[in-house]
Amino acid sequence: MDLACALARSVRFGLAGAMSGILIAAAFAACAAAQAEPSLAPSAQPPPSLTPPCDPLTAAWRAEVTDEDRRRLRDWRQAWIDALEQARAAGHVDEIAREGALLDPDAALTEPAPPPGDYDCRTIKIGARSGEGLAYVSYPPFHCRIEVHGERTSFTKLTGSQRPVGRLFADVDRRMIFLGTLQLGDEGRAYEYGVDDERDMIGLVERVGDTRWRLVLPYPHFESLLDVIELIPATGR
Repeated sequence: MDLACALARSVRFGLAGAMSGILIAAAFAACAAAQAEPSLAPSAQPPPSLTPPCDPLTAAWRAEVTDEDRRRLRDWRQAWIDALEQARAAGHVDEIAREGALLDPDAALTEPAPPPGDYDCRTIKIGARSGEGLAYVSYPPFHCRIEVHGERTSFTKLTGSQRPVGRLFADVDRRMIFLGTLQLGDEGRAYEYGVDDERDMIGLVERVGDTRWRLVLPYPHFESLLDVIELIPATGR
């Protein structure tokens, strides 16, 4: 089972879609074969594996995520708790309260996929990585876009000096997974995911209202402990 899941995790963005599909299919075939093998006697059972099971729903992003981003995703809640604690200690209790569900780690609703279209996206940076500097910064809205091409869903922040760009993947019923990179300044194109650890990003996409979503980025490489990007469908554009 571990070998099969390792095969699934070995697929990267740089592979063509057909090859990616072949490798993931092979991984699930290996999973099925492993399940068909006779079980070991109780005394010979190996210790429980820490590797998540081969789940068809989550296989696509698990096949592409880096080890570092896997760790950041695993610790998302701790990042959120530490960031809010630091921001509140710095005197931002009222600002946090005014944001309501947006900054509540447990506010995610079902049906997390944002529909395609243009969005007003507002970034809130919480906590400071170094323990110094600003513990809470809320920026004015920028422009973002969700696009769907076949089975591929993408997120792009179109304006601003720091622009996450990447793909959204199906996961459990209250979240999607974002894998992408950070595009900076006047750069004309984003890095491919997995090329530069300092640019790689992983996040949770969740719905927190009827027409309100958020992209939560735990432990970004720059400035903050947690970034929360609010997504609200744009009007008049």
